[in-house]
Order: sequence, then C-alpha cells, then structure tokens
Amino acid sequence: IQAAWNLKTRALTEMVYVDEIDMDQEGIAEMILDENAIAQVARPGTSLKLPGTGQGGGPSPAVRPVTQSGRPITGFVRPSTQSGRPSTMEQAIRTPRTALTARPITSASGGYVRPGTASMLTNPDGPFINLSRLNLTKYAQRPKLAKALFEYIFHHENDIKNALDLAALATEYAQFKDWWWKVQIGKCYYRLGLYREAEKQFKSALKQQDMVDTILYLAKVYVRLDQPVTALNLFKQGLERFPGEVTLICGIARIYEEMNNISLAAEYYKDVLKQDNTHVEAIACIGSNHFYSDQPEIALRFYRRLLQMGVYNCQLFNNLGLCCFYAQQYDMTLSSFERALFLAENEEETADVWYNLGHVAVGIGDLNLAYQCFKLTLVNNNDYAEAYNNLAVLEMRKGHTEQARALLQTASSLAPHMYEPHFNVAILSEKAGDLQRSYTAAQKSEEAFPGHVDTQQLMKQLKEHFAML
Repeated sequence: IQAAWNLKTRALTEMVYVDEIDMDQEGIAEMILDENAIAQVARPGTSLKLPGTGQGGGPSPAVRPVTQSGRPITGFVRPSTQSGRPSTMEQAIRTPRTALTARPITSASGGYVRPGTASMLTNPDGPFINLSRLNLTKYAQRPKLAKALFEYIFHHENDIKNALDLAALATEYAQFKDWWWKVQIGKCYYRLGLYREAEKQFKSALKQQDMVDTILYLAKVYVRLDQPVTALNLFKQGLERFPGEVTLICGIARIYEEMNNISLAAEYYKDVLKQDNTHVEAIACIGSNHFYSDQPEIALRFYRRLLQMGVYNCQLFNNLGLCCFYAQQYDMTLSSFERALFLAENEEETADVWYNLGHVAVGIGDLNLAYQCFKLTLVNNNDYAEAYNNLAVLEMRKGHTEQARALLQTASSLAPHMYEPHFNVAILSEKAGDLQRSYTAAQKSEEAFPGHVDTQQLMKQLKEHFAML
C-alpha cells in the first residue's frame, strides 16, 4: 500500500509540477503588498528598479524602445522579465505593453492558486489526501514518504503553511543534517515573502552540499531583494566550483541585461553558447543585440539558426522579416511577415506584425500602404501607442494638423514613458506658434529620453524665443 500511495502522490505532483527556479512572476498584488524595505535611492548600477540606461553600451531608446521602468520592451520573454516597478497601480494597469508584456496583470499568487485547484479533480469522493487529518510528525520520521508528501503538498495542494510545518519537523528529525529539507524550507519562506529567512536556509544548505539549484534559488532571493551585485558575486563564486555550468552563466547574463548592461550580457551569452550551442535564449538575445547594433545580417544568421533548431512561431518570423528588410533582402521580407501573420496566436501578435509591415511600407515609400497597416494594427490592438504616433506623423504630412494632434494626445496618454509623441506634439505646436504648449511637451520628451538631441535643440530654440520676449 505504501508503494502505491507513494507512486500516486508522485504522479499527482508530476501533473502540476513547475520548476521553481524559473517560475518567478512578481504580480501587481505582490508589488503593492510587499513590505520589504528597500533603499529608495540606490547607487547607480546597483539596483534593478531603476537600471542605468546609458552605462552599458546598449542602444539608446531612439533605437530600442523602453518601458516606463527603463527596460527594453523587446527581447527574450522569460518569467519575471522586466521587473522594474511602475510608479503607481493605475499606471501599471493602464500602460499598454508594459503591464501586459512585462508582467502578468494579476498577481503571481493567482498562478499558484491554479495548481492548488487540481486537488479537486483527483477523486470524485474528495481529495486524495486530507491534509487537516494528517499527523505530520509521524510522516516526518519516515524520510522517503515525507519527501513525496512534501512535494505533493507544496506543488499539488499549494498549501505552503502545511508544507513548511512538515519540512520543519523533518529537518529536526534529520538533526538538521539533510540539505534537501533546508532547501525546501527556503522555498516555502520565499513563497511566503520571508526573503531573509529563505536566504539563511539556502546558505546553510550550500554549506552542507554544494548544488547548482541552491545557488540559483539563493540568487533569486537576492534579485527579489534588489541586490543584483550580490547575486552576480554569488554566480561567479558558483562558477569557480562548477566551471562551465550553463545555468549560472545564463543567470549572470540575465542580470546584466536587466541592469541594461547589454554589451556585457552579450559576452556572457556567447560564453553560454560555447558550452551549449543549442541554447535558445542565448541565441535569441545575441541576435537581438546584433539587430539593435546595426548588424541585421549577423542577427539574421542567429535567427536562421533558431529556425533550423525547430523554433517555429510568430515572433521568430517577425524578427526574420525585420532582419531581411534592414539587410535589404526584400525578396524574403514579405514572405516572412506573411508566415508570421499565419502563425500569430492572438491579436497582440497580429498587431505587432502589421505595425512592422507599416514600417516596411514607410521604408519603400508607399505611404498609403503604411497608413492602412497602422490602421490594421489599431484594429487588432486598440492600445498600440506607437501606431497612433506613426499615424499622426502621416496625418501631419497630409496637412491634417488637428487629426495629428488628437492621435498624438492618445499616444502620449497611453504611453507616457515614450518620448516620440511628446516630441511630435512639441514640433507641431511650435510650427503652429503655440510656444508654451511646445515647451511643455518638449520638457516631457526630455524627461522620457534625456539624451535626445533634437529635443535639446528645440528646447534651446524655445528658450531663446522666451528670452527675446
């Protein structure tokens, strides 16, 4: 009976098992309810909340669009991508393509609730194991059963409190000599938001048994505590003990990328490829880095490599289409975008492809096609600020000033972190002679992108005008 019970417990756990190392989504609920005190004004280069935009040799926002937290909008999508915080709850929900593509709008706890409901499906007579009736002390003294039971409670039932109680009793029974239980207690503390306690458990486990997984869990704690430099040091110490370990090198690259140090991140991704030349994330990140560094031909090689490896989705064909266009391989451009449209799984992906087709149309000078593409973008995604901005520019060229102004107003309200709509409003107002409105818009543009030369020149001109008055 014991063997059958053990097997069923493991099978049910396997059904809903999620690797905790990569599963790390900080939702809006977590951000609002987070009571950990973190320095509001961190030193430059030591925080993930406000990553430096200029220090890492990465492309400027003029080339690569960024979110309100200063992280690039485009890039490899992974759990917990773009962990910079929106400044207000309202902004996080309203701002398109930052709340949505950057992090789930609902909380991560919502993601953990879903596996918890699986317990209702296991048996028509009720749950397989009734946790409230379990004598945890009895199970804690039987290590093999205890481990299976812990994973069942943690992953299948999602009952962190009971899982923590069982782990505490089991580690006590093992006289605190079993590193596995310490890691599990750390995982429970992490899930409960007790990061410092989790850190102690993971460190203690590492002293007993050096494991790559434990290093990754500990690094996750440091990232959540906004201590990227500590996490980097931890990864580098881990690499001394586990030379060439791909997950550790990839961890370093991810942190550098989150700190906007794109050039260093690319170096580490290249190291990843030396160890594992089929690593999708590394290939995609190096490809996008080359694309934004004005090397679309080299980026094309990396994306073609992904295609050869069997990655077959809308995003890849969209990227191939853009690389072909900028590398002037026009014969492949439209067929890549056609394939991307065919593979698009939702309206947002379709909107992205139409938006890029609009850029291709602008590039070849067919402004009517561009106008239709941007309109189709808005049909698929009504919150696409970039499309509103580009439509406004096309309207400006036709001389429809009021329509252009209305579109720019929409774009800037949807995405206050974008500098383009503000700058275009400034130019439009300046031409119409409304210098005050132009100055206000130029200030907003400069706030969003301090290094924008055209904005600086416009500000200088306006200041000269005001000085003459």
